[in-house]
Amino acid sequence: MKVKQINTGNFIDKKEVIAVELSNDKGSLVKIFNYGTIINQFIVKNAKGEQQDIVLGFDKFEDYISPAYLSNYPYFGAIIGRYANRIKNGQFNIDGIDYQLAKTNGNDCLHGGKIGFDKKMWDIISVGEEPHASVTFQYFSLDGEENFPGDLAVQLTFELTNNDELILTYQADTDEATPINLTHHSYFNLSPTGGNIGKHIHQMNASNYLEQDYNYVVTGKLIPVENTAHDFRKEKAFETDWDATEGYDQTFVLDKEYGSLTLASKTNETSSGLSLLVYTTEPVAHLYTAKYLDVKNGKGGRDYNAYDAFCVETQHHPNGLNIPHFPSTILRPEEIYTQTTIYKVLTK
Repeated sequence: MKVKQINTGNFIDKKEVIAVELSNDKGSLVKIFNYGTIINQFIVKNAKGEQQDIVLGFDKFEDYISPAYLSNYPYFGAIIGRYANRIKNGQFNIDGIDYQLAKTNGNDCLHGGKIGFDKKMWDIISVGEEPHASVTFQYFSLDGEENFPGDLAVQLTFELTNNDELILTYQADTDEATPINLTHHSYFNLSPTGGNIGKHIHQMNASNYLEQDYNYVVTGKLIPVENTAHDFRKEKAFETDWDATEGYDQTFVLDKEYGSLTLASKTNETSSGLSLLVYTTEPVAHLYTAKYLDVKNGKGGRDYNAYDAFCVETQHHPNGLNIPHFPSTILRPEEIYTQTTIYKVLTK
């Protein structure tokens, strides 16, 4: 197990962007930037014995901050916060006080506002090689940032095990009641040649999904997956039932005990022999098959197009702070926010 820190020579907010490489005894490697805790590489050995990178991104850090990329920004591999997904009208109320966030997606607030945690420099506070290669990042979000209340301290630890498990452990505390709903936004493709993920085989342990309005904002209503295109309780290819013009951009309510670490989803790809299993303590997983993906000159000069990746974004119910019957997403000073999500890769 090894940890390596690499200076990129790029500076943001007077801090240098550092790449941290975690590697295990099998030769697997995960590379993470301290800008947005972006997972830049997740390299594993496929069934053919080839080293394969299963996440989309760029070869050079500079491309993550280029105007071309940011003009149609897909949040490649970054942490999302303070609040993942969409907040209706960018509004919420805590203890009788109304708050208004920036409307960054139509009339709604998406992924934390104009400058979310994905565009922040994070401090590297510790690294370790035992029992697993690991790195812990920290960010202090000040009261009023993006109009959220309270000073919020967030730590995110990445661990790579010898079983090809990438473990993400989140922790946060606040000095004032504030909304929090963190997730990570890696785009996965398990095919050795990339391209459309329609034939990837997917299973999601969810009997219900969340109704959304015209702008994909959760309304509060649960819909059974039975007899719908959203039924992934038994594995099937993404393309089996999808609307080819929409794909999937939906939040699934996982069949689980609240707070327990359980298997959320499993995705297989035949030609690589790779499977990606996602475990989480979170109550929902948002499945996105990248309808809006349009990125030029990605890794190896490849263009990334719609449906060239899938995301499994583990989190609490989107817009939950406006829907009282959903689990609370308000963190208070006497509480500690915790979350664990594991991406486990298996090879046939």
